[in-house]
Amino acid sequence: MKRRLLLAGTLLAAGAAMAQAPSQGSSRPLKIVVPFGAGTSTDIVGRILADALGRQLGVAAIVENKPGAGGSIGSEQVARASDGQTLLMGTVGTHAINPSLYKRLAYQPLRDFVPLGFAGATPTLLVVPANSPWKSVADLAAATGNVNFASAGNGTSGHLAGELLNVRLSKNFMHVPYRDGAQALTELMAGNVQFMFYHPAAVMPQVRAGKLRALGASGAKRSAAAPDVPTLMEQGVKDFDLVAWFMLYAPSSMPGAQRDRLREATRQVLAQPEVREKLAQQGIEHAEMNAEQLDAFARAEIAKWGEAVRRSGAQID
Repeated sequence: MKRRLLLAGTLLAAGAAMAQAPSQGSSRPLKIVVPFGAGTSTDIVGRILADALGRQLGVAAIVENKPGAGGSIGSEQVARASDGQTLLMGTVGTHAINPSLYKRLAYQPLRDFVPLGFAGATPTLLVVPANSPWKSVADLAAATGNVNFASAGNGTSGHLAGELLNVRLSKNFMHVPYRDGAQALTELMAGNVQFMFYHPAAVMPQVRAGKLRALGASGAKRSAAAPDVPTLMEQGVKDFDLVAWFMLYAPSSMPGAQRDRLREATRQVLAQPEVREKLAQQGIEHAEMNAEQLDAFARAEIAKWGEAVRRSGAQID
């Protein structure tokens, strides 16, 4: 009799716990595709969100790196996903730059994706080796001879920032694309290239270590991760406001109920102080946006970066 009572009590407790638990809709693993390599800023942001979303939804959350072609390979994979559990850690590159940069793109950002949540944005920093003779953007503008700049690859925000700098300064700095940002930074510190634009989280440790010097920030305001570094516009470079940003996307084919559930979970995750702190440590400043604001932001960024691509003359077959 005592055993029956214990068993009944256990079952009642389990039933109560199940009743109190939020409805998860699916126990299948959630997959977030990162269209760039491991260790990149996009990868770090993707893993922060995957960990938090997994806990929020009570499911396993897997990050899959699918780099290549400026993020378009991984983005295309998610655009075609039909399992209802695959998301994309999209960026300014995949969803604002690529549509104008690539002559043939296998996906259309506005048609094939729906934004779930804006993780945040960060200006990139223009950095040079510590032994560079350039101490300011004015020094770089006055440079003569062959000057080249590195990037994490064709079509990245660092590439376009360098091309826009060419336009604004009436220069012809040569672009040298690398496999990823880590390789580009290594080559920069070795003196094999002369400057690059890259994320504060990646370059500021090297600045503090005395291996790099930061000359300017690419946004309209200074980076919270590098408040002592003036913007390019502060230094006289007109109309230079380019920031890298990160957005979680679902394929537009995902059922509406599932999409709404994931959007709400993403909103709750991005409101958590610990998640915002982790993003801030990467130099990423969060901004809250509802569905209408997310759509308006996406359209405005496509137009803005499309103009930057056209002015730079950059184009990839």
